[in-house]
Amino acid sequence: MSTWFSASAVVPELRDEWTLGDTAAAWLTIAVQLGFVAGALLSSLLSLADIFSPRVVLLGGALGAAGANAVVAAADGPEAAIPLRFATGFFLAGVYPPALKLMATWYRRGRGTALGVVVGALTLGSALPHLVNGLGGLDWRTVVYATSALTAAGGLVALALVPEGPFRFARAAFDPRQAGLVFRNRGVRLASLGYFGHMWELYAMWAWFLVFVTASLEAREDPVGARAAYATFAVIGVGALGCWVGGVLGDRIGRTRTTAAMMAVSGACALGIGFLFEAPFWAVVAVGLVWGFAVVADSAQFSTMVTELADQTYVATALALQLAVGFTLTVATIWLVPYLEDAVGWRFAFAFLAPGPALGVVAMLRLRRSPEAARIAHGLG
Repeated sequence: MSTWFSASAVVPELRDEWTLGDTAAAWLTIAVQLGFVAGALLSSLLSLADIFSPRVVLLGGALGAAGANAVVAAADGPEAAIPLRFATGFFLAGVYPPALKLMATWYRRGRGTALGVVVGALTLGSALPHLVNGLGGLDWRTVVYATSALTAAGGLVALALVPEGPFRFARAAFDPRQAGLVFRNRGVRLASLGYFGHMWELYAMWAWFLVFVTASLEAREDPVGARAAYATFAVIGVGALGCWVGGVLGDRIGRTRTTAAMMAVSGACALGIGFLFEAPFWAVVAVGLVWGFAVVADSAQFSTMVTELADQTYVATALALQLAVGFTLTVATIWLVPYLEDAVGWRFAFAFLAPGPALGVVAMLRLRRSPEAARIAHGLG
């Protein structure tokens, strides 16, 4: 998944080389989100990872994403790069949902922890471009090539080393009606509403934290150097630990309770971090680490709930549709954050993200009180 933010991580360099403005910079990430939505919708409609082996679909997605991302290095401006970023997201839709389904075939008990590890890997992959960029002295094209190589390697590892487990789902037949039936399932619908609230916040935070912390350092007239890139890597990367902890808690105390608690913490960070804009660097990073931990710690639990509540023949179809709608919402917040920063400054720009997790908490509390909760985490809800 390291190709996802490969362009976002080198925006400072692209601003100089391509005379990149805020709108074009936002579209380098938005295009990936839109491509992912298109790919996930197509995958859901065709039930690709329910009809074909999920690891074969995963390999095709990884190689396609790696190839599209690598060609960005030859682009001479955003006009050429943005369609390639769309293609990168499109192919990554063949990586994420099949990976979740593939891992679910290995676990019945402990599935929340297992899927937490998968999403933790996604999180770490999303953070890697910032680490590569922070090493310094690297041309931005090197970052693009390095992340493409990592994505291709991930697909090959999955094909060679990760067969389907003993709890594999029944192979589906092509039925285009299945995508339309997903949200008629009340449990899946509530789990997805929680996920949508979570997604309202997540990717906008990931996409703009580097810009936020850079601006914070500049406002204090502190040297930026590689500190902003390393801080962003740490803030996003700590989410990998959060995903594992969220999975352990989801399996032990229930998924609805865990997701509600994590969204409450992340929403509070979204409301408060702007007030630290001119605070010492360590304070910004400290709150950022708490935010980065909590903002994604719940993510895998929403997907795990879908594997428990959906029609067991069309699990990947339900996952792909849930992800498609969730990533559609991220387009709005990624696009709006820079406009809010222009209008109200960084003190309040991230606060706009807080209503998403607040609504997610409500959805999780409703799901916890519903009969469907008996099918989640072996009755823990």
